[in-house]
Amino acid sequence: MTIRPARPDDAVAIAAIANEIIRDTLVTFTTMQRTPAQITSEINSRAGHYLVGVSDGQVAGFATYAPFRAGPGYAHTREHSIQLAPWAQGRGLGRALMVELEQVARAEGVHALIAGISSANPQAVAFHAALGFAEVGRMPEVGRKWGRWLDLILMQKIIVSE
Repeated sequence: MTIRPARPDDAVAIAAIANEIIRDTLVTFTTMQRTPAQITSEINSRAGHYLVGVSDGQVAGFATYAPFRAGPGYAHTREHSIQLAPWAQGRGLGRALMVELEQVARAEGVHALIAGISSANPQAVAFHAALGFAEVGRMPEVGRKWGRWLDLILMQKIIVSE
């Protein structure tokens, strides 16, 4: 397994991973599939903090972060996203991606990382807890997908304590 910065030519593989999750799970509340062009734009705008995990020569997952909210008061807080292809889960890739993403965030002076997790994804809650994230909030029934109301679980990790 190799972790490296994402490149525009990774966009098709990243879209395939993301779109399978959008289409087939309640892990994300969105129903809008992503295009490679949208992902290429994100890779370009998030240079250095959009990472991919490569296994056996193919992109197996990605992790990235973006501003948590607009405004200068939130300048040191980021919300991250991590997604893996089903075949790559349980092999340590998610942990490796998050460790590297945290290192990038520390180097950029990010104080806190936020995870917004669907209540339909208890594995993600356990994953984040194992990495030192703490549940800091639960917003009941703020997401809706497939006729079902879903809670949003907010988890946080302070990565630079200044």
